[in-house]
Amino acid sequence: MNKGLPESIVRLVGELRKLPGVGEKTALRYVLHMLSGGMNRASDLSAALVEVIDRVRPCSRCGFPAEGDLCGFCSDQTRDMRSVCVVESVGDLLAVERMGEFHGVYHILGGSVSALRGITPEKLRIPEFARRVEQEGIREVIVATGADAEGETTALYISKMLESRGLQVRVTRPATGIPMGSSIEYLDGVTLMRAIRARREL
Repeated sequence: MNKGLPESIVRLVGELRKLPGVGEKTALRYVLHMLSGGMNRASDLSAALVEVIDRVRPCSRCGFPAEGDLCGFCSDQTRDMRSVCVVESVGDLLAVERMGEFHGVYHILGGSVSALRGITPEKLRIPEFARRVEQEGIREVIVATGADAEGETTALYISKMLESRGLQVRVTRPATGIPMGSSIEYLDGVTLMRAIRARREL
């Protein structure tokens, strides 16, 4: 498909193909679209990418993308800082936030515990979360990890960890209604809203 194209275009198409859901045809269409608009369009995209790389870092508290030390959620004093929703990824956080039902803050683990993939709790942001609970007076933890075996294992680990430290924290899990094996990020808003409202003790 890329026969005859300049090597720089072929290389850019190859990089775009690494993005989730982007195949070779889509990547090539993106590149040709940028080129058809003149160099300004490509330059604007390049500048925006460089700006993100230079300025955005994980929030020191929750792990969400931020341009300062704290993200917009952690620095928002109108939110309930004593209620924390624990999620696996940025996409999961955005899914919970979109439903408009949760008004606390978040903690992104960066994945789930998986013995098969060699992902131990220490490789996730679980130790950082334990310190947050101890230091910030957190009273409720909603563990909104995926409804698959790894998500359940992660939720149980967090619950037992907090219990073993003697922390007086209510630990809940979104209610049934989330299909087994599903990811929080891809649930429809109504299902997720009902699950959060009817969360159960862990």
